[in-house]
Amino acid sequence: MKKLLFLGLLMPLLMPVLAMAQSAFDGTWKVDLSKAQLPKKPDVFLLQGGMYHCKTCVPPIDLQADGQDHKVTGHPYYDTSSIKVVDDRSIEETDKKDGKTVIVSKTTVSPDGNTANFEFNDSSASNAEPITGKGESTRVSKGPAGSHAISGSWRTTKLENISDNGLTFTYKVEGDSLTMTNQTGQTYTAKLDGTEAPYKGDPGTTSVSLKRMGANTMEETDKRDGKVISVSHMTAAPDGKTMTIAVDDQLHGTSLQFVAEKQ
Repeated sequence: MKKLLFLGLLMPLLMPVLAMAQSAFDGTWKVDLSKAQLPKKPDVFLLQGGMYHCKTCVPPIDLQADGQDHKVTGHPYYDTSSIKVVDDRSIEETDKKDGKTVIVSKTTVSPDGNTANFEFNDSSASNAEPITGKGESTRVSKGPAGSHAISGSWRTTKLENISDNGLTFTYKVEGDSLTMTNQTGQTYTAKLDGTEAPYKGDPGTTSVSLKRMGANTMEETDKRDGKVISVSHMTAAPDGKTMTIAVDDQLHGTSLQFVAEKQ
């Protein structure tokens, strides 16, 4: 969820109506979480025998659940992670990058074991204030006998109380280029012809390209070190008041959809 809230631009296919595109799509937008369609693919965890495993992390994470920092590789947002077992239904996770804490989260499983509530403070991709929020996951399958309550498969079903800096972004069209900025310091300026451009301020995204797909639809492709990590289609409503953002998360093999409202 860290970067998937800040994707792409919408503008028309034909240059003769560019003025209308600027009127409809330029400005500041904010995601409406009540209209989000979250990924259906579950996350899979196992906490047993003093070891924590995030099987659906990319790459997977395996470390001791002893509350100490342990080195992890292949994750652009953090290089150490610690898992603290609070009790038989709760854990706390702290992730750091170059010794600095960037993500703190706590997850608590309900007494019946069917839901898990989590809260987080995330500055892993922020050059300003951290993004904060809460959410809820629903159990898909149980973990093995004797494992911690967090073990098993979980699907995120609710996100709420996300701070505005994690939901708000601004687009500006000038000529044949679009500039995106947001409140946590990410930015890019890309031509609307599919040419790759640098994506700045996000450790997990290094380049972006934009392509017109129709009168009110645009495709954005994000890459990390030359590899596609997500492809998004943005479609503006005819009145220019809302924008639908459909994301194909190729890194995690799932999809999600958001609706943003012009502020």
